[in-house]
Amino acid sequence: MYERHTDEVPPTAPAAAPTGHEPTTTERGSFCTARCACGWSGPARRSRDRARTDAAEHLAAP
Repeated sequence: MYERHTDEVPPTAPAAAPTGHEPTTTERGSFCTARCACGWSGPARRSRDRARTDAAEHLAAP
């Protein structure tokens, strides 16, 4: 399969955390995963909205 970049974190999330986090979501087949520049990766989700929520929660975490 292939991996493609689909979108950024929704605008309701903080613009950027001072620690250099830049989460995005990627799709692989029918699954969507949130990933961050810091190396964090969320679980694969069938729901794009839930993957975006995972990314927003990662930004909000201390």
